[in-house]
Order: sequence, then C-alpha cells, then structure tokens
Amino acid sequence: MPKINVLTKEVAELIAAGEVIERPSSVIKELLENSIDSGANVITVEIKNGGRTYMRVTDNGCGINPEDIPTAFLRHATSKITSKDDLDKILTLGFRGEALASICAVSKTEVISKVIDQEYGTHYVIEGSEEKVNEKSGCPDGTTIVIRDIFYNVPARLKFLKKDVTEGNAVSAVVSKLALSHPEISFKLIRDNKTELVTAGDGKLFSAIYSVFGKSFASSLIPVDYSYNGITVKGYTVKPLNAKAKRTFQNFFINNRYVKSVTCMVSLEEAYKNQIMTGKFPACVLCLDIPPDLVDVNVHPAKIEVKFSNEKMVYESVYFAVKNALLQDNSPKELEFEDKKNFTSSEHHQLTETDRGVQTALNIKQESADSFNKIGNFTVKTYSKPEEEFYRVEAPKAEYFSKNYTYNKKENNKDNDISKLKPEEPRDLHDFKFLDSSSFIKKEPKSETVVTDNSDNVENEFSKSKPLVIGEIFNTYIIVEKDDEMYLFDKHAAHERYIFEKIKSEANNLDSQMLFEPADVLLSYDEYDAVISNIETARQFGFILEDANAPSIKVLGVPVVIEDTDPSDIITELAHNFIEHKQDPNLSLFDELYHSIACKAAIKGNIKSDKIELQSLIDKIFDDENIRYCPHGRPVFTKISKREIEKQFKRIV
Repeated sequence: MPKINVLTKEVAELIAAGEVIERPSSVIKELLENSIDSGANVITVEIKNGGRTYMRVTDNGCGINPEDIPTAFLRHATSKITSKDDLDKILTLGFRGEALASICAVSKTEVISKVIDQEYGTHYVIEGSEEKVNEKSGCPDGTTIVIRDIFYNVPARLKFLKKDVTEGNAVSAVVSKLALSHPEISFKLIRDNKTELVTAGDGKLFSAIYSVFGKSFASSLIPVDYSYNGITVKGYTVKPLNAKAKRTFQNFFINNRYVKSVTCMVSLEEAYKNQIMTGKFPACVLCLDIPPDLVDVNVHPAKIEVKFSNEKMVYESVYFAVKNALLQDNSPKELEFEDKKNFTSSEHHQLTETDRGVQTALNIKQESADSFNKIGNFTVKTYSKPEEEFYRVEAPKAEYFSKNYTYNKKENNKDNDISKLKPEEPRDLHDFKFLDSSSFIKKEPKSETVVTDNSDNVENEFSKSKPLVIGEIFNTYIIVEKDDEMYLFDKHAAHERYIFEKIKSEANNLDSQMLFEPADVLLSYDEYDAVISNIETARQFGFILEDANAPSIKVLGVPVVIEDTDPSDIITELAHNFIEHKQDPNLSLFDELYHSIACKAAIKGNIKSDKIELQSLIDKIFDDENIRYCPHGRPVFTKISKREIEKQFKRIV
C-alpha cells in the first residue's frame, strides 16, 4: 500500500476551493452573500470577460475591522456562528467561513474596506493565499473586493471555463436571483462596461421582478400571501393562461435564500392541476419564511439545496398559498381584442375601388338573427333592428378575418340588391383589416331570400376516384369518401404530420416571413446563451433572431409554416435543442423541435374548420405513405368499407 501523507496547506486549500468555487459566478455568489449579511442596501457588481479576468463587488455595509481582514481569509473563519447551537438557527446567507479562503486560493484578491465610525480604511492584497499588501487607506464606508485572474494558478480548472458570454450569463443569473430575494437592496450589474441590471431597492418584490424579468412577465403575475402552520408564503405566481413551456421561471426562496426544491416544485404544479394546459408549467417568485429549526441549509457546499424536517408541512403551505391565489383570481375578465401586429397573414393586397364598397368598420351589437342566407361560400345573416336592417357577411376561412363586417341597408336600396348597399362610415382605419380582394363577393344575388350554397356542390368537382370530404364530426375528425370506403381523419394529427414532413424535407433552408413588429421572447440565461451562439443555425430553420437585452431574444422573422402561431414557446424549444446538441447543432438531430413546430402550427382539434380547407388538406396527404401516423405515434386515419357499413345495417349478411 502506498505511504499515506498529509497534504500540504497549498494543495489542501486548492482542493477545498474546488468544492466552493466552480466558476466566476460562484465567486460573485459568495461575495454578494457576504455583502448582504453586512447590512448593505446598495451593491454594485462589475465583471469583464465573463468574470474570468475581472470581478468587483462594492457595498455600503458595515465594513471589516483592520485587524479582522487577514483572519477573514483563513479557512473556517466566520462571524456568523460561534457554537454548535447556532447551526439550528442560521438566518444569514454565509456562515461556513470558506468563501474568502477559497476565493483567494485560486485568484488575485484585493480588498478595500472601512468601518463606518473609523477614520481610515484598509487596503489588503492576497494572491494564492499569500498576503502581499496590508496597509491603511482612505476609502468610503463599506467594502470593495476585486478578484483578478481566477484560476491563474490552477490551469487545469481554467481550461474548463466556458466562453465569456456563457460565464457572464451565469453571473447575471446569480445577481438576478439575489435581487429577487432581497428587494430592499438596490443591485447594479455592470458587464463589460455596460449596465445590464438596476433594481430600485424600494423593498417591493414586484419592482424587483419588473427590473429582472421585464414588463411582460411581471404583468402576467398574481399576488400570493398566505400563512399555514407557522410558514408564510408570499410573492407572485403566473396566471394559468400565461404558463411557460419549461420550468425555467420557477423561483423559490427559503428565508431569503434561493434554493432548488422538488417539494416546492411539485406542490406548485399540483396547485395548477386542471387549470393549466398539458405540457405547460407555472412560473413563480415565491418567498417562504420558515422557522430556522425546520430547515437545514448545510447540506450542499453552495447552499443551493435544503432539507426540511417536515416535508408535508412545506408542501401544503405552498399548495394552499398558490391555490388560494388562483381561486381569488378566477373572476371573469373582460375580453379585449387588439389588431394583430406581430403574427399576420403572409399576403395583404391593396383594395380596388369595387372592393372598397364592401369594406366597413367594425360594429358589434347585440343582434337577433332572423335568417341565414348563403351567397357562394359566404353566409349572409339578416338582422332585424328598429327602423333599419343589417347584413353581416362571414367568409369561409375564419382564420383570415379578425372581425365581422356589418352593412347598413339604406332606404334607397328597396330592391334588396346587396351590391348597392352602402357601408357605414368607418370610425377609424384601425377598425378593420384589409383582405385579399379575391376573397370578397363577385356576384351578389338580387334578393336576400335567394340561397345558393356552392360548398354543398363540391362533389360535382371531384370524380369518384378522388377522396371527397363529406364534412367533419366533433370539430376534430374529417369524414372522407373514396370509392367504396369511408375514412375518418384526425385533422390535427394529419396536418401536424404534413407540416412535420415538410419541415424535415426543407430543414436546411426553411422560408421565413418577417414580422410587422419584432417580438421579444424572455429566456433563461442558459437558453439565451444557447440561442445567441446558434443565430445562423436558427436562421436555417426560418427564425431571424437578434440579441436584445439579455436574457431576451428579439424575433424578427419566423418560418412560414408557423403562420400566426406565437413564437415564444417554439423559441424556448429551439433553445433547449441547442443546449442538448451543443456539441453538434446539426439540424437532422432536431426531431423534437420539428415535432413542436408542427404541433403548434397545425389545425387544432375541437375548432370548426372550413370544408374547402379540409379538402385541400386531404388532397395533399391522402396518397402520401409518410403520413400515416402523427409525430407522436398516433394514427392519422381509420377506414371502414361500404360493405362493412351495409352489414351493420343488415342490408347484406
């Protein structure tokens, strides 16, 4: 057996430092926790090159006494605990006495600190655990710690650091979490000489959320305030309709400490059960105030995991807090419609003078229908009102229309010729949406009682050898007749598979459509980093993206196949695929992303579709052998023969 030796101090400190200091963000976390524990209410963080070459944390806290500074850099030196009993009631963020010792062991560290009631401060320099400078200095109250050249003396660790942008994003994430857990402190983050984050420090959690995540995320939240068995849960949770595609935005804080807790996560999601779409996850910023003796924070070197003495009590506290908030927010909301700006039909045409005779402003009224008439593929509804009549024209493809159009029958139109109807004067150009002129009525009937439904005569346009759409049932399944067989197609599964095959066949160069207004998509820092690193690969998918203010991505264009689908969830899926395949971001590996795009862009079940639209889909997929199962494995169609139907009705034996 080899001889057993006692490690030298230098080697032991480097090994111990590796348990606490993994990357620049680990340094920032430890220094910020010390600043918070010092009572500071203004903290500034500055990094350069992702923190690899330069990090600075400045606070206006209580400062460090000159005689205590050298001691502070010794291992297991702390002012937070003095006896073993203190471990049962830890309320500070730092307490193990390892942070400064670990930091100075792998970097060049400089400290400038002054206690409030003292005339001079102290300038202290230590490199690789070796003291270099210890002198008096004039400086402001509080403490400034500068870290240079992390891992300069451990090249093996240095080479494992990621790109500067990735390390910088990790630092930003740490600062954001601490800013959320301490809204009473004003945090400022400067990254490569650019201010990236500033919080108000007004003590309001909502202000911190607004500063960290932005207006869109903050406006989707509802407040949480609940106490149960001595545990208080406060903060904000997302409205069910604004749930996220991933769990990235679930933030839990135990006694002002950010933690990852499976107990809290499960109870949160259970509270949303039956109120949230499948595949979506709630987002939250929840702060739990728990008696210190019920939680053990000393189970992880970075103190990011905790252990509860009573898991059930914590679970129920979060569950009832969130459930109560959701129940208080379940009152009906007034529905407001906005003109679409970001996601529009890919074709818009200038109206001719004839078409302008059909154009009118939106005029929504409580009208009782007297009759329903067909003009071509349009439905004309006649409504009775005192002293006048109204006609409403509805087009066959509802997805191209954002509004209904109401026409006023004037007295001079006694022959009921709809072509002579004069539209009401528009209130505002924004009140209507201009459409392709070919979508409007070309020949109007002379009487409102004449009915011709051309869509019912579609059968005349198809021979017996071609599949013919008869209709749909349950707004989900398409009934198709061909020769002596009847088919039932799942329209969502069929369209989803069609789009999936189209994307796969054109994956290396999908066509894009530009958005009228760029859309900002909020991501986590890891997702943001993955997307930024693969902008050109995303362009091949048809996504035209550019950097916004981290961690947000600006979407300038999307694949044509997405049409009017909100790209937020798909951008998140894109980011996760880049993360999973970061060593080889080859488009052929992205089947899950193809599934996601296809699913979100496909016709939805339980929504009525136009018969012509369904016929077009069936014509495209009926003879395609690749479209027999959806990307998730469900069958696209089933069929039954005429003979089998006749047997069921006892026409044959």
